[in-house]
Amino acid sequence: MKSKQTMRFACVGILISAAGLAAQNPAQAHGGPSYARSASEGGQNGAGINPALQQPQQQPQQQQQPPQPEFIIKARALLREEKLEEALAVYRQELEKSPDSVAANNAAGIVLDLMGQYAEARKYFAKAIEAAATPQAKAAAQRAMAMSYAFEGDCKKTVEWEQKVFDYQVSVNDFFQQGEIANEAARVCIEAGDLDTAYKWYETGHERGLREPNIKPDRVDLWEFRWEHAQARIAARRGKHEDAQKHVAAAKAALDKGTNPTQAVFFPYLVGYVAFYRGDYKTALDELQKANQNDPFIQCLIAQTYEKMGDKEKALEFYRKAASTTAHNPPAAYARPFAKKKIS
Repeated sequence: MKSKQTMRFACVGILISAAGLAAQNPAQAHGGPSYARSASEGGQNGAGINPALQQPQQQPQQQQQPPQPEFIIKARALLREEKLEEALAVYRQELEKSPDSVAANNAAGIVLDLMGQYAEARKYFAKAIEAAATPQAKAAAQRAMAMSYAFEGDCKKTVEWEQKVFDYQVSVNDFFQQGEIANEAARVCIEAGDLDTAYKWYETGHERGLREPNIKPDRVDLWEFRWEHAQARIAARRGKHEDAQKHVAAAKAALDKGTNPTQAVFFPYLVGYVAFYRGDYKTALDELQKANQNDPFIQCLIAQTYEKMGDKEKALEFYRKAASTTAHNPPAAYARPFAKKKIS
């Protein structure tokens, strides 16, 4: 495996929240396309857990979420201003009253990860796992623990914890979420430089996702798009540029079927990513500027592209944007520490 400095070369966009914090589309976890809703890779700042671990994929969307606790609302407002120490104080105050609060423990751990205090963060995630009242809540806390290791670029430990979440999804026969979790683990590993492990987990995600009973054609097309997207990025990282282009073309063919129009935003990201690793920085910049400009991974990759082109001022502008994310997911796990190092 490559050094941690090398592992942080790429940065990427899902909030995590067993803590009841803002949650985004589960597809954002691995930067892959979403199925049901339009998704960006972490276009918002916040801290939270994948809603898929709180709401089964088949759950009616009209079901309302319970009101947020007051301490969560207060801390989220502080996070939006990036007042991390103040937000952490809110969570710790809640934990003085309710030391077994899964929400407060997860939230405190997330903030500590954002502050770079990873070992301390894991004490809170461990408490959340221990205190979880249901297998679903336990899986959510385990997923947060996996992301904590992702912030350090540790593919092996991330996979160890994602495996536990994957096993939970196996136990409830949720094939779509098995694919989601496998792809999330893969996303951490590809950006950590462990390409063989990334390939294995992307392949697993593709295979498990397609096992969904009575799977519809549009979801089949989604998994094919994701798989080609992943193979293109892995080939690009390996320097196999012809193979990468073949997979880019295959991803485009899956997208052109028109069954997943909300996934179009992920294609220029792919083209730009492949061009960047080919050393074609002009094409990379042109394509990345068509991708989601609120995604911290895209911001970070644009910054790296400007840096390669010798434009330090523009590079710093985009590194500052990427460094401001307070999401707790694979994209943010690379974007925040990598970009903060660049602007320090």
